[in-house]
Amino acid sequence: MEVDEILCELRAVNLPTKSAIYAWGYNQRGQTARKGSEFHLRIPKRLSTELFKCSGARWLDIACGREHTAAVASDGSLFTWGSNDFGQLGDGTEESREQPKKVKFLQTEFVKSVSCGAHCTVAIAEPRENDGTVSTSRLWVWGQNQGSNHPRLYWGAFSPNTVIQQVSCGSVHVVALSEDGLLQAWGYNEYGQLGRGVTCEGLQGARVLSAYAKFLDEAPELVKIKKVSCGEYHTAAISENGEVYTWGLGSMGQLGHCSLQSGDKELLPRRVVALDGIVIKDIACGGIHTCALTAKGALYAWGGGQVGQLGVGPHNGLFSCAVNDPDMFLRNIPVLVIPSDVQLVTCGHSHTLISMRDGRIYGWGYNSYGQAATEKSTYAWHPSPVDWCVGEVKRLAAGGGHSAVLTDACSLKELCEFRLAENVNLSNSYVIEEVASRTGADALARLCERLRSHLLEGGDFEFDGKNI
Repeated sequence: MEVDEILCELRAVNLPTKSAIYAWGYNQRGQTARKGSEFHLRIPKRLSTELFKCSGARWLDIACGREHTAAVASDGSLFTWGSNDFGQLGDGTEESREQPKKVKFLQTEFVKSVSCGAHCTVAIAEPRENDGTVSTSRLWVWGQNQGSNHPRLYWGAFSPNTVIQQVSCGSVHVVALSEDGLLQAWGYNEYGQLGRGVTCEGLQGARVLSAYAKFLDEAPELVKIKKVSCGEYHTAAISENGEVYTWGLGSMGQLGHCSLQSGDKELLPRRVVALDGIVIKDIACGGIHTCALTAKGALYAWGGGQVGQLGVGPHNGLFSCAVNDPDMFLRNIPVLVIPSDVQLVTCGHSHTLISMRDGRIYGWGYNSYGQAATEKSTYAWHPSPVDWCVGEVKRLAAGGGHSAVLTDACSLKELCEFRLAENVNLSNSYVIEEVASRTGADALARLCERLRSHLLEGGDFEFDGKNI
């Protein structure tokens, strides 16, 4: 179809808002929803709507586990795919699959958001039919350590009328945030990641956190929390005042403290004093690193950086507290990585993704499977552009070795970009790029340039299920 025909057709029809899911990286268990023997997908590829059997659906949320993925559609349906060794896909089996499938056990619920741990999944949902007697947002849990291989309603230490605002999953622990700013945590606590002031052997039931240490010389007190994130064996939270608290394993500097109170662990939530005076709006935890985003879009990072997950260049040497020490590979106090304009951040096990206010996506860290950057390198030491996604970035997700992005088309211009991106190939890429550059459709122009370079180098490309 000619470019002008596409533009004219879109102007004539009142199309609803559309969205798309892009996935890339490690694919051996089908976590990027691609079939065949292609295990390393270095190019973000848009997932066909045919995979989900729900043409025209928009997407609300997406999350990546170690080797599985989950996405929430605008009609409240939850789709899962990838590894299922512990029942984390929620279909009642332990059979892995490459194709997304709707979680039928939640058909009576309207799913609002989802979080994936290493081998578990937790969703926040509300009943589709509600007479006002139940809470509007409640937890459903399944997978490893969650007592079921299909979703089950879980209140934990919260009362049944508690409204759940957010949930985050670590490697073997889960933390849920209530609308009132309270946290409850459950799972394993061998490194103090449940924030109870002690370590424990074995699986622990849910308990509400009630002690947050603002200062070392003052008694811990209750703090109202507005955001939480779980790393592999550590946890971070943001208070209503924009202060950061961290706890759990800190042996690689991932807690952001100059010193730790219990060997290599912090057993109670403790404020990161290095961020005093800096208002934090978002927090993300990886395997052994942590990132914090300010209200003005500045990005701070700390923790282990052996494979580049901090985004500040290659490291070697020993543990150091010095911010400007060039020979350190661990940063146990926050360092400024990007000074402004960061909009979203997420951390995988050993890589980091961000989106900027201009719509561009960057990644860095371990890149053996292409999960952090499209360049063919084992490590991406600095922020590297990921120029294959079209639309307004709404969600970023990063797992053990794969990544995903959810984008929206909210304007006529973005709808045109979506449609043209579906039809771009080697022969028409120059024409589409010229139109995109002239109209300020920068993401589409970069896609054309990247695609053309990739194909001329002998690579192949599949968009929406079609080889071009």
